[in-house]
Amino acid sequence: MNSAVNVEEIFGQNVFTLAKMRERLPKKVYTEVVNVIQNGGELSKGSADVVANAMKSWAMENGATHYTHWFQPLTGITAEKHDSFVGSADEDGRMLTSFSGKELIKGEPDASSFPSGGLRATFEARGYTTWDITSPAFLKESGAGVTLCIPTAFCSYTGEALDKKTPLLRSMEAVNKQALRIIRLFGNTTATRVNVSVGPEQEYFLVDWDKSMKREDLIFTGRTLFGAMPPKGQEMEDHYFGVIRERVGEFMKDLNTELWKLGVPDKTQHNEVAPGQHELAPIYETANIAVDHNQIIMETMKRVAEHHHMRCLLHEKPFAGVNGSGKHDNWSLCTDDGMNLLDPGDTPNKNVQFLFILSCILKAVDTHADLLRQSAADVGNDHRLGANEAPPAIISVFLGEQLEDVVRQLIETGVAKSSKRGGKLKTGVSTLPQFEKDATDRNRTSPFAFTGNKFEFRMVGSSDSMASSNTTLNTIVAEAFCEAADILEKAEDFDIAVHDLMKEYLTDHQRIIFNGDGYSEDWVKEAERRGLPNIKSTIEAADVLTTKKAVKLFESYGVYTKTELESRKEIIFENYAKTINIEALTMIDMASKQIIPAVMKYAGRLARDVNEVREAGADESALLSELKEITSELTRMKKALEELKVNETKARKITDERKLAYFYKDKVRPSMDALRDPADKLEMLVDKKDWPFPTYADLLFEG
Repeated sequence: MNSAVNVEEIFGQNVFTLAKMRERLPKKVYTEVVNVIQNGGELSKGSADVVANAMKSWAMENGATHYTHWFQPLTGITAEKHDSFVGSADEDGRMLTSFSGKELIKGEPDASSFPSGGLRATFEARGYTTWDITSPAFLKESGAGVTLCIPTAFCSYTGEALDKKTPLLRSMEAVNKQALRIIRLFGNTTATRVNVSVGPEQEYFLVDWDKSMKREDLIFTGRTLFGAMPPKGQEMEDHYFGVIRERVGEFMKDLNTELWKLGVPDKTQHNEVAPGQHELAPIYETANIAVDHNQIIMETMKRVAEHHHMRCLLHEKPFAGVNGSGKHDNWSLCTDDGMNLLDPGDTPNKNVQFLFILSCILKAVDTHADLLRQSAADVGNDHRLGANEAPPAIISVFLGEQLEDVVRQLIETGVAKSSKRGGKLKTGVSTLPQFEKDATDRNRTSPFAFTGNKFEFRMVGSSDSMASSNTTLNTIVAEAFCEAADILEKAEDFDIAVHDLMKEYLTDHQRIIFNGDGYSEDWVKEAERRGLPNIKSTIEAADVLTTKKAVKLFESYGVYTKTELESRKEIIFENYAKTINIEALTMIDMASKQIIPAVMKYAGRLARDVNEVREAGADESALLSELKEITSELTRMKKALEELKVNETKARKITDERKLAYFYKDKVRPSMDALRDPADKLEMLVDKKDWPFPTYADLLFEG
């Protein structure tokens, strides 16, 4: 049996926490650090040197030889450049280690080698990483040894954000400032900060390493580009919450240990709906740290999976025919004096502050539904959204019966006199306890659902950074709070002004509320009637970043400049084209060098069998029928392959990034689908031992 792990002992042991700072720093320096974390500002040079020396000593005591500025460029993953603690030698030839406050605070990676959307040209290489003091440094244990990782922001020489973290931090400041204005109006004088609280759930697949390495598509693209469904998929619904297999359980145990050591409060693990699919969910944290921890989770999943001779697949749709993977962004606002602003309480109809904040959020989501949709857009997610396995591409808000009823009362009469109660849940079994059930059900088809004391934004893709969705959500809510505060601060009668403004917001934006089935065709038609946007693809969503409305929003709250928005749109087009190009070239390679030769070899053997049976005077019609079907599909596949090659050649001649992205969407992807269809049919016709790579059954059920 596996040895037990003492969570309390190991939790955070590889993190330079405030507790470790308190032990190792002079009281004056520690107080200065805490003040900067809580209130902003900069450490003095002297204090920075003291912190750096303490951090280095702690890291080296734990085996670290190098440090790195750990940052999140616009690749969507993390980046790091390792520098050793090696300094100069003394007169006796002994090595002296060094790590200064300047090295802690600032680094200088090559900015032109990361996606910048034109912000940095090849000859303009200078970029800066700068220490994010609000996110604790940590030790990464890997094949490279132990490395001190310092979370940092990444910007260009001219000051533009080249990363995901900087805009997120800006948006957190924006929503904090405006939320404080709102709660001050409601009489809260003790809170000094409103924090964004985030709990990102993470779905993923595990497959056997050896089998995955026999498939070029999994190696190069992270998803299967060919593959027929096995006889059994997820239709029996027996994998969801099912018994965790021993091999997977061993992986989860080691994953938990590694994450707990890194201070990641992962709490829940279970099998997901699709075979081979699983989920991990942490406890809520401040948004910035939650985003950093989610990156750590994804990196650690991949590393630990390799140790167990498995591959962790984070692609949104690694297998056709079964559910893909997402990442639910659970979002709320909490004051530093202990209040969750999205907690409706036992009688939400009487909780005016909550209802007013709710009305502001509904206004924000309705006004900027296109931007919220864009924040969850990536190439892989196009396979999920609107495919009856994830939320539709149409943004709507689920409130549940209780809150929807309160909102209806406020709109119709201006007063909410009652709230629906959950009542007792009775099972009909005498030995089972009765308990208070929730006042409303959940809705898994809603992209933005209220779930008790938070909103769950369910559209984010499994491989995507959480930063973009939270940056957008924070900013649109900050705008709604600001506009409301501007009105209320001038009001002669606050209570009447709150009442009138809340009714106005709820009335004007009630179209965004939908509690029904988001998968139904009726909802698509109803959403169109309501005037809600239905943005179906990543590159269509990209254009909303640079509308006048979007530029005004982000610039007003200092989150993005127009130039930064334009650069991100350019990166989306570029990334989309490159991703589909790699997938198309991989399909061409697999079809040309593996599938077609294998099918031709099998067909040749079958043809010889036909002749032998005929010469023996027996009935060869069954074999001949099978041969004809195979050669027919093979002919169709060859034709589709040539069409894909032609479109790939045409794509290379397109220089405009936007036109190229749309060409890949409108021409290349349909050609890829046309190639896959006969290939998957041939997989069902060719003898399994002759098929050139592992099948879905091999990967999903025999791993």
